[in-house]
Amino acid sequence: MRSLRALMVFCVLVALRIFSVALFRQETRWVQEPPGDLKQVFRIVAILNHTSLYEALLSGQVPLRFLWRMANHCTIPIADVTLKRPIVGLFWHMVAGNIVSVTRERDHTWEQVVQSLDDPESMVIILPEGRMKRAGGLDKHGKPMRVRGGIADLIRGIPDGTLLLAYSQGLHHIQVPGQKGLPKFFQPVRLRFETLDLESYRAELMEGLAEDDVLAFRKRVIADLTERRDRYCTSDIGGLDEPESWK
Repeated sequence: MRSLRALMVFCVLVALRIFSVALFRQETRWVQEPPGDLKQVFRIVAILNHTSLYEALLSGQVPLRFLWRMANHCTIPIADVTLKRPIVGLFWHMVAGNIVSVTRERDHTWEQVVQSLDDPESMVIILPEGRMKRAGGLDKHGKPMRVRGGIADLIRGIPDGTLLLAYSQGLHHIQVPGQKGLPKFFQPVRLRFETLDLESYRAELMEGLAEDDVLAFRKRVIADLTERRDRYCTSDIGGLDEPESWK
């Protein structure tokens, strides 16, 4: 049954990829010299600059082997209020091997996400800001968008592997959250990618901290990812070309 579900999810993801490539312009760049081996195991994929539920269109910028991994080994934490929406909730259950409903609080629901990563083959895709940016640049409560600390738990808890940062240039030009009607087709979907070795990145952020100083580590993660987001999530898609090994 599990393999059948994985195949069904993979078919949905491939259909999404075809839809995205056919109806939108894909513009992919790297902020660094891409690593030579892009077949490595990504343990965490963090999409920064959460502007729309249309982020599924980003599937047009990753290779089929990445989608196969999503279908078989991926966990995506989604806010419980989102999963309760009849159509949207069903959609998210169809695009990953494991969807975990989480609340806005640090409770047992988040622990389920952390525990799901015990398998060395597992991968989690996370939107670290948690809330979507509205038309005015703020979240639905009128507050500035900020990276939340949950991703720090993942960075601390996963011993090795690679963190893939996906810097979205935003999707408001396709459809703003809450806007009625169809999205605007044939618009550019822009992404920058960056990879970080989890062990090295964690050691860098832990420098000078006590091993059990979780709060200070979380603050450093938030500050660093916020700075990277503000630097790379811009309308300018400049950077290094997409490597052949990624296509």
